[in-house]
Amino acid sequence: METVASNILNVTILEPRMKHPTIFARFDELAEGETLTILNDHDPKPLYYQLLGERGNIFNWEYLEQGPEWWRVNIAKRRSGERDETVGQIAAKDLRKAEIFKKYDIDFCCGGKKTIKEACAEKGVDVTKVEQELQQADKTPASRPLPYNDWNADFLADYIVNTHHTYIRKTLPEIVGYAAKVNGVHGNRHPELARIKELTNEVSAELTAHMAKEERIVFPFIKELVRASNNDSYSNQFTSVQQPVNLMQMEHESVAELIHEIKHLSNNFALPEDACATYTLFYKMLAEFEDDLHLHIHLENNILFPKAIQLEKERRNQ
Repeated sequence: METVASNILNVTILEPRMKHPTIFARFDELAEGETLTILNDHDPKPLYYQLLGERGNIFNWEYLEQGPEWWRVNIAKRRSGERDETVGQIAAKDLRKAEIFKKYDIDFCCGGKKTIKEACAEKGVDVTKVEQELQQADKTPASRPLPYNDWNADFLADYIVNTHHTYIRKTLPEIVGYAAKVNGVHGNRHPELARIKELTNEVSAELTAHMAKEERIVFPFIKELVRASNNDSYSNQFTSVQQPVNLMQMEHESVAELIHEIKHLSNNFALPEDACATYTLFYKMLAEFEDDLHLHIHLENNILFPKAIQLEKERRNQ
């Protein structure tokens, strides 16, 4: 017979065959928003996956204690209509959590519309571990990151141009030059460098055209939406802002795929033993460029574009 204190279930005193059925029965009795705390002498992670498989994504799971002697876990039943945030939404609220996604190679930029569970399933990553690290990030004192999510869409668009577009225009020609130079010197011993050179040229061409569209067409249109929100008139260049947003997101995905191939060919920018100083600098610049591009695309896909879509929706409802 289990011990009940508040809403705590001591699983260790149950017969093995009754453990999961009892937990499921207690979970089913929960009202929406209520929590069951289970106490166990080992990690109950298999229960997480069984509960997810048999009851669906209707609970939140939080470790309170993790061994070595006891494991305590809160299992909260979600309220109706409560949905998982996407990885993009999570990163938009707290960029510290983007570092956790990077650690597990979870795409929060172009793949930002997936939930944590969906993203982890695709990568074969332990979702309980990722969720736990995200929860720990909430408890870690934060520095004062830039409040991207609080900025108006027009200010954010200008920031992206002045920070990320400027960085690309300064850095990408250097990367293209180093790609050619390193391939010329080391290409015989490292044939992947020829393809990396081609890919850097493709990235340069695509981003150059992409940034021009944003600066000449898309961002000015978003600024017009901001002015319209202040009851000023504006000229609608598109049927909907969703039209250029979809195009920009498709182009983001295309560039991200090129960078992903470069990263794969370079074994995550790992230097070979015979790498010279230029080779070292080239891979260092590629790694930094990838980090900047992740943030750049994140700001657009997960913050700027949703703000623009919301502005247009409000405009139509006036």
